[in-house]
Amino acid sequence: MKFNNYSKFEKAECEAFHNKAKEIKYNVHNKIGDGNEFTGWVNLPSSINKEFIDDIELTAKNFAKNIDFAVVIGIGGSYLGAKAVIDALNNSFSNFIKNDVPKILYAGFNISEDYLFELTEFLKDKKFGIIVISKSGTTLEPALAFRLLKNLLEKNIGVENASKKIIAITDKSRGALKTLATKNNYKTYEIPDNVGGRYSVLTPVGLLPICIAGFDIKKIIAGAIEMEKTSAENIAIEHDIAMQYAISRNILYKQGKKIEILVNYNPKLHFFGEWWKQLFGESEGKDGKGIFPAIADFSTDLHSMGQYIQDGERHIFETVLSIEKPFNSLTVPKAEENLDNLNFLAEKNVEFINKQAQEGTRLAHEMGKVTNFNIEIEKLDEINIGKLIYFFEKACAYSAYFIDVNPFNQPGVEAYKQKMFQLLEK
Repeated sequence: MKFNNYSKFEKAECEAFHNKAKEIKYNVHNKIGDGNEFTGWVNLPSSINKEFIDDIELTAKNFAKNIDFAVVIGIGGSYLGAKAVIDALNNSFSNFIKNDVPKILYAGFNISEDYLFELTEFLKDKKFGIIVISKSGTTLEPALAFRLLKNLLEKNIGVENASKKIIAITDKSRGALKTLATKNNYKTYEIPDNVGGRYSVLTPVGLLPICIAGFDIKKIIAGAIEMEKTSAENIAIEHDIAMQYAISRNILYKQGKKIEILVNYNPKLHFFGEWWKQLFGESEGKDGKGIFPAIADFSTDLHSMGQYIQDGERHIFETVLSIEKPFNSLTVPKAEENLDNLNFLAEKNVEFINKQAQEGTRLAHEMGKVTNFNIEIEKLDEINIGKLIYFFEKACAYSAYFIDVNPFNQPGVEAYKQKMFQLLEK
């Protein structure tokens, strides 16, 4: 995995961050900064034991028996991490391909009556199970979806059988969902107290749905462990790419670049961008500070947002997430008539064309004074996804501490809830 910084920062600009970077790195690894009670993710990959993984794999195998659909109920970090990984690793047309694993559906991330009606109508005559993820069990969006889907499942197969097709990932000892799970004898997994939702992909919150979808969670954890080691406390700042990324984006922030666009050139990474967007937005955006995280799918968005990125206000920078090697090979055929004028691409691989689009866009955007960073992984597999997850988690914590905010709280999220419940007369 590589981090490439194409900008030409002055040496003094980088040195100005060096002492604070050393302090931040020490604080993160010794868990003494603001919000340190939520730093369980720092050594999480290397602390996961074989028995825990074996249990998740066995649960996933038993849960998947005799069902065609698994509904993951959660909001924010409770579903985005799993969806990001599953979408990245899946065949783009997996929903139309019959295989031996359940199709993954999602609920609890909106309050759309049409969505919930259509989901329940679709599942009325289907074999399905539920993975409900909520620390409290009272967050409105997932609690509402769970009530509806639990009711449907119990109608379909009876209360006793339904209890075997519901898994609750919740608090260890308290909360509405924990109480309900104990009463109904659901299989449960714990959301660790010291890991916040947006950092929870490598806990059962992410690992169980990913495993049910048929992917190798051992390899994901192995990739995360590798990145944990290469960004450890004893690794020099200049060799810690998570710190280099955090420093680079904060140099730009000081220069007035207030918006970061995470760009991909592979549509499978769209929801990885959505996970990244929550991770950085919820961690940094407080106290009137923070870089605004946005995402773009190229080359698609070059035909919509490309004009603004090239010529609009210069308060943005781009971080391009790229993949060195695709899994498949597809060459452009030669056409006799050449009406589309594409014979100059004949016999070339589609990925070669994609890479030239990426490089051409970088050069054009740099000409338009848009700073570009590049994060490159070798291929889109479990190992590299594990690396990426931990890389961004570590970089996000570093980056938030540079602007002196607590990376692990989210006081602003409660504001809409309070107003909503007032209007609902709770």
